[in-house]
Amino acid sequence: MPEKANPSLIAQGMARGLLWRGREAPLDPGRVEPSGWAALDQCIGGGWPRGALAELLSRRHLGLSLLLPLLARLSRQPRWLGWVAPPHRPFAPGLAAAGVELQRLLLVRPADGAQRLWAAEQLLRSGSCSVVLLWPQGVQGTQVRRLQLAAEQGDSLGVLFRPLRDAAAASPAALRLRVLPSPLGLEVEVLKRRNGWGGRHCTLRTPAAQTE
Repeated sequence: MPEKANPSLIAQGMARGLLWRGREAPLDPGRVEPSGWAALDQCIGGGWPRGALAELLSRRHLGLSLLLPLLARLSRQPRWLGWVAPPHRPFAPGLAAAGVELQRLLLVRPADGAQRLWAAEQLLRSGSCSVVLLWPQGVQGTQVRRLQLAAEQGDSLGVLFRPLRDAAAASPAALRLRVLPSPLGLEVEVLKRRNGWGGRHCTLRTPAAQTE
């Protein structure tokens, strides 16, 4: 008689993107936002997932350049681009050079870690932002889950910037990417992708534009 699978191990595998359900369909093309990088879109199922939370695990500041084409395109739409607790004030000339309409930026600087999470959750849930970027002081799985649910409710993309050491932690985020420097620009590894496999890699040639 075959041995029963351990439910907790299955849950951990799905949280890390190592397992996925056969009944899960590929992402609807209408539910993704093209990243502006053809190689990245191929790795993540067509683009950034709308109504979901993505995590960028990298050295400080490194992952933001991945988002510049997306931010430039979304800034020409009616909704806001939310920035919650960035480590430095966004560098306006660099963002403008990348095509970002600065008048669509909504910068929020909460006093502490709990207020950062609260502010990001409210912005995501409100539906007033097409994307919300968050730099937390530290985050637990239950808090990530709240942000994921808020993004679903507001049909927004939430992007959580986390340190590389958090890559081994389980997370309910729909997409998790590890971002490392490479001689050509950035090396991106998919740690987890909803409705797909992790483990894919791509190299992106990034401009040396300053954005902070």
